[in-house]
Order: sequence, then structure tokens, then C-alpha cells
Amino acid sequence: MTDLMGSLDKLTQKGVLFQPEGTGSAVRCLACAHLCHIPEGRRGICKVRFNKGGSLQVPWGYVAGLHPDPIEKKPFNHVLPGNLALTFGMLGCNFHCEFCQNWLSSQVGRDINSNDSIGYIQKITPQKIITLARRVGAEVIASSYNEPLITTEWATEVFSLAKENAIKTAYVSNGYATREALEMIKPYLTAYKIDLKSMQEHNYRSLGGVLKNVLETIRMVHEMGIWLEIVTLVIPGFNDTNQELWDAARYISSISRDIPWHVTAYHPDYHKQDAPTTPIATLQRAAEIGQEAGLRYVYAGNIPGKAGSLEDTYCPACQKLLIKRVGYSVMENRISAGKCPFCGESIAGIWEI
Repeated sequence: MTDLMGSLDKLTQKGVLFQPEGTGSAVRCLACAHLCHIPEGRRGICKVRFNKGGSLQVPWGYVAGLHPDPIEKKPFNHVLPGNLALTFGMLGCNFHCEFCQNWLSSQVGRDINSNDSIGYIQKITPQKIITLARRVGAEVIASSYNEPLITTEWATEVFSLAKENAIKTAYVSNGYATREALEMIKPYLTAYKIDLKSMQEHNYRSLGGVLKNVLETIRMVHEMGIWLEIVTLVIPGFNDTNQELWDAARYISSISRDIPWHVTAYHPDYHKQDAPTTPIATLQRAAEIGQEAGLRYVYAGNIPGKAGSLEDTYCPACQKLLIKRVGYSVMENRISAGKCPFCGESIAGIWEI
């Protein structure tokens, strides 16, 4: 663990998202809703932001994952369908979800078994990321794999250059944001995916967060005009009751009926091996609840090719099929200039490069 954290500490620079705290050398981190009070020589909850000499050192100049993925895998179904997103990730997270599927990247500093992630670290410049995006034909650059909020200063550096090169950008996040972090990244951010993991406070507490902060992030992101899609990983015995799914769907609908809601299948991983894989019938039930709550775009995912019409996009006005998908592949896209070609209804999303 010491070698890994020592290596990461060298790949930092003074951050922006912090403020002095009190009369000593402590600081208050503003990158996420934990708002960590960090004394000299100590780390925040994320383990990768730390106080050095009364200023906050933040991750910089590396990736621990860099790969072109279908944009639908993030998942975004209403952002440039069929295009690639060059996705980068760093290390660390402000949550400790026991079912995390990227725990090797996210749980550094907490789980000694994450030490192998030291082998994934690759020094890189923003320009090299842009160059690689152009080389692979990616129209989007996304920050994912670990929690992007805790590396917002680095993402801002990468995304500002992406904007200069007419490349769109995205956060794939747990949504535990502050207004300060959102305002910093907003000028350069195209789309934001938020995991709404539960509508029960005790569930969020078990993951390391507070529900109201995620709900507030959903509201802020939408009000800021950033394109937003929401994912709920439906876990048997954790968040799959009708009441909880109704609560989630109604909340999203109260913000905007045009926010796509993805209900996705859980597969046993990390420390949570006791819950079974989510049945397709459960996802169908969740999707029906979303539709009944008034959401215009509801999808089932993480079971490529098995969700039938719940992978597809339909016009909410005339119900005609607009985008046909099989897993992460777009087989047909009939949307023209952001509208349904059959009835002229505007389809919420980002459709033009």
C-alpha cells in the first residue's frame, strides 16, 4: 500500500477546489459533498487528495485506465449514439461500495488487494489524450472507472483542451458533488451520468454517503443545463422493492420527464457475492414503474441483447421506433436533427457532433 500511495503522491499538483480552514494549516476540500476537513499531512476520504504544507495536493498527469468504448456502455443513450467515447480513469473514490465492479481502481488506500493497480499507472499529458481520441475516432472523452469528482482539476485540464478540439466530454459519476466542483467543470462538460444507488438513507450510509447530497446533485446538474442521464443498479434485496423504485422514478420525473433512466442488472462482485444476478423480470418491472411515473425514456441494461425493446429509443409522442440497439451496438438510428422523423417531436439529447 505504501509504495502505491507514494507513487500516486508524486503524481499530484496543488489543487483549486479547497479553502483554508481555521488559523492553522488545515484545509477544507471542495471536490465532493464530504467536504473533508484535512489537517496538515492527512488525506481526505478519497485517499488521493492530501494536505501538504497547508495546500491541497490533487491527482495530476496520469491515467490508470484509458480505452475507447461505445458511448452506450457508459451508459449514455442520448449522446451521439453509435459513437466512441475515449474513457480515462485515475485512482481513488469517495465511496466504498461493497458491490463495486471497478474496486481495483476505486479502493486504493483502503483495500490492500488494490495494490495491483500500481501496474496500471501511465503518465500522460492532456494533449496525448486528445491525440489518441482523434486517432481512434472518438467524438467524446469521458472520465470514468474511478470517481471523476475527486480528480476534477485534472479533468478540467483535459476537457478544456477537448473543447478547443471540438470533442465532447462526459462524467460517469456517483453524483456526490459540490456546487464548486460543478461550476469548475461546467464550461467544459457536455454530459453527466449519475448513479442513483438507492432511495433509502441507510443504504447510502452503508456506501459512505448521504442520499440528499446525490439528489441535490441531480437537481443542480439539470439546472446548470448539462445533459443528464441516471442509472440505478437494481440489486436484489438492496433496492429492488416497488416502493423504492417508485421513489426513484418519481424523483427523477419531478426534475424532468426527459431525463433518461437506466435500470441495470447487478452481477455479484467484490464483497457482495450473496445477492443473485438481477432477473430480467425485475428490470422489466422497474422500467414499467419508470414509465408509469411519467419518464419518457426508460432503459434496461447490463444484459446485452436480452432486454428487448427496453434497449431501444421510441418517440414519446407517436411511439415509433427511433433507435434500434442490440447491447451496446446501434443497429438503426432514425432521429434527424434531434427530431422524430414521423411526427416531428423533439427528442431530448445531444444528437449532433
